[in-house]
Amino acid sequence: MLKIAFPAAHRQMNHNTDTLGFDDRWLRIIGIPVLALVIPPVFFNAMADHWHAYLHSLIFTAVVWEGNRQIFLFANRRFPDIRDWKKRLLRIAVLCIVFTGFSCTLIGAILLLISKEIQQAGQPDSALASYGISYVMLLAVGAVYESIRLFQLWKGTIIEKQQLERAHLSSQLEGLRNQVNPHFLFNSLNTLVYLIPEDAEKAVRFVQQLSKVYRYVLESREAKIIPLREELDFLHAYVFLQKERFGDNLRVDIHGLNGVSESAIVPLSLQILFENAIKHNIISTQNPLTVELFAENGRLVVRNNLQRKKQVMDSTGVGLENIRARYRMLTEQAVEVIVSRDYFTVLLPMVELKREQP
Repeated sequence: MLKIAFPAAHRQMNHNTDTLGFDDRWLRIIGIPVLALVIPPVFFNAMADHWHAYLHSLIFTAVVWEGNRQIFLFANRRFPDIRDWKKRLLRIAVLCIVFTGFSCTLIGAILLLISKEIQQAGQPDSALASYGISYVMLLAVGAVYESIRLFQLWKGTIIEKQQLERAHLSSQLEGLRNQVNPHFLFNSLNTLVYLIPEDAEKAVRFVQQLSKVYRYVLESREAKIIPLREELDFLHAYVFLQKERFGDNLRVDIHGLNGVSESAIVPLSLQILFENAIKHNIISTQNPLTVELFAENGRLVVRNNLQRKKQVMDSTGVGLENIRARYRMLTEQAVEVIVSRDYFTVLLPMVELKREQP
């Protein structure tokens, strides 16, 4: 059996559905004939039972509905952000008023040329009344589309809020899991075993830094934001433990943070990014890993040279997404990820700490 597909039309239909926020096919299929049927008895009085009146009404309804629908599609694509609602409504109002007036004039002239009987059958008592009916129809169609769109936006906001709340809770557990990771603890203890007989003083410091890491995790896991200076103190302890394990094969360059220490970030975000860099990349004498941390254009930049491992153990892939989700709850600035042939870069927004008034 021969199957004929129309992928372009299907994609366009899906695109329009995404733009409007709902699939309006059945609304148009049912709404246009019904609205055209209602208009003659309401506005045409004695001509309500004349088939010419219904045909006249159907033509006007279809043109006004479909034409203004395209205007709604254009406005939704042009101004998808809810914050641009004033610009969006202004464009819709102007374009719909102009289009409806022009189309009614043009269709009336065309119907008059085709059949004077059809044109007269659908004509109210005055031209002013004719345009008034068209704009009443426009208001009805616009009210339907805007009501459904607002409902979909409201529903989407509720769903997104619930998802962000769940992501925030899971991110707390993920941050703790990343720190109290059995592999991390096992590797740290192994390093400590080698340090104790060779350098007791360094072993003591190692234990102190390990304790500092775990204490920070326990104290910060409930916080939504934390001062950057505190996160950096914790990061130095974490880097100390990792460098004892990898030596000069792991190079960490923290610079350019003067003047931004009073800003705040999502807790454990730097540690998760550093851990991901260590977990996902080769670290050896021939291929040392360099992780940089610096501030640029109001954001923290974490960048490492890219030398991926062929196999990655215990990689959940949710650490970065949890950072993104937590930032969405705090700021409109997004976490940006840039992957090139040589580098993996993450840009974290910095949130200003609110100072208490004396």
